[in-house]
Amino acid sequence: MAAKQDDFAPHPIKEQLPGVDFCLASSPPWPQAILLAFQHYLVMLGTSVFIPSLLVPQMGGGYEEKARVIQTLLFVAGINTLLQSYLGTRLPAVIGGSFTYILPTISIILSPRFAYIPDPYLRFEATMRAIQGALIAASSLQIVLGFCGIWRIFMRFLSPLAAVPIVTITALGLFYYGFPIVASCIEVGLPAIILLVFFSQYVAHYFEKRRMIFDRFAVLVTVVIVWVYAHILTVAGAYKHRPPKTQFSCRTDRAGLIGGSPWIKIPYPFQWGGPTFDAGEAFAMMAASFASLIESTGTLIAVSRYASATPVPPSIFSRGVGWQGIAILLSGMFGTANGSAASVENAGLQGLTRVGSRRVIQISALFMIFFSILGKFGALFASIPFPIIAALYCVLYAYTASAGLGFLQFCNLNSMRTKFILGFSLFMGLSVAQYFREYEIIAGYGPLRTHARWFNDIVNVIFGSAATVAAIVAYFLDCTMLRGDSATRRDRGWHWWEKFRSYKTDPRSEEFYALPYNLGKFFPSL
Repeated sequence: MAAKQDDFAPHPIKEQLPGVDFCLASSPPWPQAILLAFQHYLVMLGTSVFIPSLLVPQMGGGYEEKARVIQTLLFVAGINTLLQSYLGTRLPAVIGGSFTYILPTISIILSPRFAYIPDPYLRFEATMRAIQGALIAASSLQIVLGFCGIWRIFMRFLSPLAAVPIVTITALGLFYYGFPIVASCIEVGLPAIILLVFFSQYVAHYFEKRRMIFDRFAVLVTVVIVWVYAHILTVAGAYKHRPPKTQFSCRTDRAGLIGGSPWIKIPYPFQWGGPTFDAGEAFAMMAASFASLIESTGTLIAVSRYASATPVPPSIFSRGVGWQGIAILLSGMFGTANGSAASVENAGLQGLTRVGSRRVIQISALFMIFFSILGKFGALFASIPFPIIAALYCVLYAYTASAGLGFLQFCNLNSMRTKFILGFSLFMGLSVAQYFREYEIIAGYGPLRTHARWFNDIVNVIFGSAATVAAIVAYFLDCTMLRGDSATRRDRGWHWWEKFRSYKTDPRSEEFYALPYNLGKFFPSL
């Protein structure tokens, strides 16, 4: 049969992503919204548990201190998510912990001035107070860039072409927290990947009547099944004679969180004591704040896409960055041992569920606050083995990365300029960051080793972030290579986003991003 002419027509360009069941301003029925919100809570638990589990033992803390730090991180994440959804960009983005802050935090932990404190708990408190001081100082960077409108200037020159590497590498740069952690307990992690793909991509499409259950709640179903399976292996003694590292990864009773968590505990500012400040550590943490700013920008662009919203106006981005600086300030005040950033995995979950509702994320924030106060119940969910969470990340990070690739529809892929900028920035982002990471693993320190430890940390943090390297390369090349050529403006997709440069140009922007309760007069969007 002869092919129709329409079969060869290119796919139309969509400013808003089609196929989303509930967009930014809409909401599913309350029972579904609550289950979807709980699913977002489970997904963000991975980062909230992994980071304190890595840092607290090095600081001198035990199970009780680790449980309290996790509770504090969840409590602050809930507050920051509500602030971002009400006063920031108003996108359905979860604001939680970030892996970007690990390197400067470890540098503070290994500082010689803490090595001579014999008592582990006193060393933990002293280290925590130093981390708090560094975070409080680092928060000023994003507060100034955001509320002073400086970040708005940078975002005005961002084109769809430059956005592709920023969004894509923000997710792909986290590959270490995917399959490598799954492989630490392959008999638990691999079934989780297979089941999640099977439920969300096969069952949901071949059984239309059950599509909603398996499409929207595939993560919840997968976690329950594999968690029960892992518990059965633990009780049956499958790991009784295995190495300690394997037992920690696979067993469901080795996290020590339930026993170390109080029944009820409300985190409060400066609960570890007054913060201490060191100029070098503050500058190193500022570098992490800048890198997390780049990564959060990529994540927020992906969130806006999966929420079926219009491109975010630069002024709204600037407002969101300012409130993200407030989030880092709160992290420092409460003592989370980590800064705040937009959650990449939760952005991917919106793509998987096809629900980008703001209300769902706000309910999820209430779950974070509720379970952080009721310590024992929150610790139960936080004891899910890491390989199960990492298996979810393998799918969710992929969704966020593909959101970045979706912006290629606005660009001319037959242009050699487009091909060079795209390929070079993607390659350099991954390659440079991998070089810095491997060098540090082998040598124990980064490629740059001067007598100023804080300067070494700044360089290692910035160039160890794949998204930051890719963003710098793509943004610089895109803004300097034949910028004045009208054909180039079309090749880079500038004309598609130009009408969203101003908040008032498109009425949909005001519908999606306007502040509620007439708060715009106090926090103007322009």
